[in-house]
Amino acid sequence: MTKVFVDGGAGTTGLQIRERLADRRDVEVLVLPEEQRKDARARRDALNAADIVILCLPDDAAREAVALIDNITTRVIDASTAHRVAPGWIYGFPEISGRDAVANATRVSNPGCYSTGFIALVAPLVRAGLIPVDAMLTSNAVSGYSGGGKGMISEFENGRQPTAWRSYALGLNHKHVPEMRAHSGLDVAPIFAPSVANMFSGMIVEVPLHLSALPGRPTAAALRDALAAHYAGSPIVRVVDDYDAGTLGIERLSGTDRLDLFVFGDEGDRQVRLVAALDNLGKGAAGAAVQSLNLMAGLPETAGLRL
Repeated sequence: MTKVFVDGGAGTTGLQIRERLADRRDVEVLVLPEEQRKDARARRDALNAADIVILCLPDDAAREAVALIDNITTRVIDASTAHRVAPGWIYGFPEISGRDAVANATRVSNPGCYSTGFIALVAPLVRAGLIPVDAMLTSNAVSGYSGGGKGMISEFENGRQPTAWRSYALGLNHKHVPEMRAHSGLDVAPIFAPSVANMFSGMIVEVPLHLSALPGRPTAAALRDALAAHYAGSPIVRVVDDYDAGTLGIERLSGTDRLDLFVFGDEGDRQVRLVAALDNLGKGAAGAAVQSLNLMAGLPETAGLRL
């Protein structure tokens, strides 16, 4: 049985991971008593006793936790931003990085939530030659407030947030941008415009495109077919081709670990909107970590996931 230690298990992502592992008989979750959660020696012992450690910590604390592991057998999934573009770390997006790469990795970086939607849409199209590596892309996105952790959750739920929606990262320096560029295979960082809505969870990530600016001027159908071919057989990622509603809600996949992709085109194939729907706490965080854990432990990929 695989021994798992969630370091930072009292945070939003950590709690979600532990919920997905709670009733499973194929993993043993190591838990520190409350009074030992911040005890350095107890944490070191737990980190080194586990087969797989999942870090749900701030960046600096995640780096420190990795340094506390002094054996060659403990494997790590880091949910922080610290190692998402670091050498020697495999990006924990099996549908993009490859299931075998994740399964055989000793160090896995869990993707950011926004990054998951952007990369899911863009990376396969770059690989197929439909989006050039030097494309100058933009991405608009909205997330539920749980993506901001306990501080933002408290702000919204205790009435200290007076607006229903707000944009942020106006300095164009969101922490997800480096991984969005690197793992999509782009040479140019996208302009990223994230926002947060007054609802607990859910996420929409969009990439608008002028088809005339793409090599060969592909059709919306060609983009959709390329995405469908890339994700064929995936139990988690679905390319939706029969959606005919006039709107798409942020709550579409809230509470699940799935990822839905859409290609919306205008008449005449002049423009498209590539859209990803997911849960920022699901495929955007805890669900992704558990998916990687399953592959690393040689277990069914979807075990414990909310599909």
